[in-house]
Formats: sequence, structure tokens, C-alpha cells
Amino acid sequence: MALKDLIETIAQSLVDDPDGVEVTEIDGDHNSILELRVAPGDIGKVIGKDGRTAQSIRTILVAASTKLGRRAQLDILD
Repeated sequence: MALKDLIETIAQSLVDDPDGVEVTEIDGDHNSILELRVAPGDIGKVIGKDGRTAQSIRTILVAASTKLGRRAQLDILD
């Protein structure tokens, strides 16, 4: 499973509007930046209380990207 698909699947399971989830991947040599956009009403669900949900998603992303021999960063955009 690609990193983009992983983040998209996680985000879609958290929000009320799964069709509003959009993940863009910007590839580099050994790193990737994933930009996550959700519907305006769902941004709080992705970030979570005190940013705990966002941090958990980032932890999963780091673990998956390390397994692939890459580095990845998640940016949540509004």
C-alpha cells in the first residue's frame, strides 16, 4: 500500500465526508511530503484534541515510510 493510500484510508475513516478527503504526494529523492485536505467541518476530527489524532497519524506514517526506506512528512491543510 502506498503512503498516499494509507493516509487517505485513515482520514476517510475519521471524517463525516469521506469524499472530501484529498491527499497530494510531493516526491523527492528519499523523502515525501503528503498534503491532506478535508472538508472544513472535518478538520477538527483529523487534528483531534490537542493534536493527538494528527500526531498518531504522523507516527503511523513515519513507521510505514521507514519500512519502505523513505522519509515522509504529513501536512494538514485547511
